[in-house]
Amino acid sequence: MTKGKVDALLGIVFGDEGKGKVVDFFTPRYDAVARYAGGPNAGHTILFEGKKFVLRSIPSGIFCENTQNFIGNGCVIAPDLFMKEARELEAAGYDPAKRIHISMRAHLILPTHRVLDLAYEAAKGKNKVGTTGKGIGPTYSDKAARIGLRVGDILENFTEKYAALKARHEQILRDLNYTNYDLAETEREWFEGVEYMKRCHLCNTETELNRLLAEGKNILAEGAQGSLLDIDHGTYPFVSSSSTTIGGVCTGLGVAPRDIGRVFGIFKAYSTRVGAGPFPVELFDTVGDEIRRIGHEYGAVTGRNRRCGWLDLVALNYAITINGVSDLVLMKNDVLDTFDTIKVCTAYTKDGVTTTDMPYDTAGWQPIYEELPGWKTPLTDIRQEEYFPERFKNYINYIETHTNTPIHIVSVGPDREATILR
Repeated sequence: MTKGKVDALLGIVFGDEGKGKVVDFFTPRYDAVARYAGGPNAGHTILFEGKKFVLRSIPSGIFCENTQNFIGNGCVIAPDLFMKEARELEAAGYDPAKRIHISMRAHLILPTHRVLDLAYEAAKGKNKVGTTGKGIGPTYSDKAARIGLRVGDILENFTEKYAALKARHEQILRDLNYTNYDLAETEREWFEGVEYMKRCHLCNTETELNRLLAEGKNILAEGAQGSLLDIDHGTYPFVSSSSTTIGGVCTGLGVAPRDIGRVFGIFKAYSTRVGAGPFPVELFDTVGDEIRRIGHEYGAVTGRNRRCGWLDLVALNYAITINGVSDLVLMKNDVLDTFDTIKVCTAYTKDGVTTTDMPYDTAGWQPIYEELPGWKTPLTDIRQEEYFPERFKNYINYIETHTNTPIHIVSVGPDREATILR
């Protein structure tokens, strides 16, 4: 029997590209979908049959009855938020508890982790990172410090373990003079979520996933955030706390590098970023405002305005290189339908130096643009590549030429059906 493969779908710039929609579109082709990193700070929006779902921790393959769904050991989970998300799906006719495998090695986000997140941000003052306040960073910090609690801990002597870590957190909060919080209601819901999680299949997901591969089954790894938010390769310190790049698939799921198949890199026809940090292509004019308005560029989890700019090939090529991207997925093209001219950043310049390589620190670098004519034609109702406007075809070809990577999928609207295979 031929062994199966793990294909990966990665956000390859700053995230928020529409991974959920594409995972949902791909899911019928796979036997399992697995989240490998991040937590409820990642909102994956899926729209089909007139219904809209925003998933945060639950894999986007949940809507396909014949596909197994996994939350890997590289993820962090808030039981109360997981329960809320699952019950929203139950109300819509789905039962996640019966169809989700959760790694017992995944770490738990405690209520005090969220308070710590807010306290650490407040302490940074003007140097705030711009976190979602969901407790992600402090949870990964505890993981690295080897003091965190994992899903498997809920099965034995959990009250004592919880109390010990909570006490450690509250001492830190006292040291930070951050005492204006109340955990009573949050803890009640949190422990209710712990009991709800016990209804799911808690297991060694790496064993289950490798068994599927040995049986010739194929798995889709679902990324969260984007490559430039990777803890190692992103615009540190304005990054997430997990490994969002291809290496995170192996460490976050327990699969071997030789089992990685195709790597799909998903990005928008323009650029966005949420939170603080350098963003060379950011637009501060009415063009940026118009992209935000047309593209509904507001965080799916936080509702925050996303910073908008033109496509950045320096960032894109960097992400393609470090991830070994084999196929590109081009999203939200319809947002640019009305623009007369579309710009693309091909290099950065600073202090008389020009580069096409990603600098160690992108602060202060200015974009160098090339201009392309806009297609000035609505794309949303197009369902076949042959009907693309010629200027849109030219935009696609331009990107492929400058990245040396084929664009496999083109999205022309938010609905599942507005997705075109090339």
